Amino acid sequence: MADSKKKIILVVVSHPDDEVLACGGTMAKHIQNDDDVHVLILGEGMTSRAETRQVGLKEYDLKTLNKTTEDAMATLGVNRVYTEQLPDNRFDEVALLDITKIVERVLADVHPQIIYTHHSRDLNIDHGQTFRAVMTACRPQPGRSVQEIYSGEIPSSTEWAESNPHRAFVPNMFVDISDTLELKLKAMACYKTELREWPHTRSLKAIEHLARWRGATVGFEAAEAFVTIRRLVSMV
Repeated sequence: MADSKKKIILVVVSHPDDEVLACGGTMAKHIQNDDDVHVLILGEGMTSRAETRQVGLKEYDLKTLNKTTEDAMATLGVNRVYTEQLPDNRFDEVALLDITKIVERVLADVHPQIIYTHHSRDLNIDHGQTFRAVMTACRPQPGRSVQEIYSGEIPSSTEWAESNPHRAFVPNMFVDISDTLELKLKAMACYKTELREWPHTRSLKAIEHLARWRGATVGFEAAEAFVTIRRLVSMV
């Protein structure tokens, strides 16, 4: 990750905690390298647990969840967090164009070179819609800033998707987070309402095990894994 030129990073995810689960350690690495890291969270993240969204908006304290996000991002040292309030697990009820325009607005503000987002085939429908919005907003055209796009994995969503070898998450890029894993876990611990008890895959123990396993597969103490979606290289 070391590079003498400062980079601008944008993480685009569906829900609060997705950003930490997918690339919390990687964000911390970028920040250690003096890169600018920004996060866009598209959805409000809780109301699908209620019978209807209207009930959920009354029952759940979204302000508390937003404060939790601020605490988690402060733990990692993220520059800025953009939050939207798209309906949790109902992104398919929102026009893809509307989601894309949100992403485009933040792209115009941030001008990132690198984007991290969801895997296109996650079980969670919001993740797939987020991926499609990112790809639409990041159409490669002259003058666009985005040079690299990577998809990360979300425990309890990516591994629960259908068993189709053509749709599976098969990583080909691994970031060594041996020295930032503890920061990732500390940031994730802020999301108490999103954590589950072991052996759930969204427990802190499972999150650490996944990072250790991803690292062991490539000779690191710990790693986060990604699928390279697009990488533009100029040989000039």
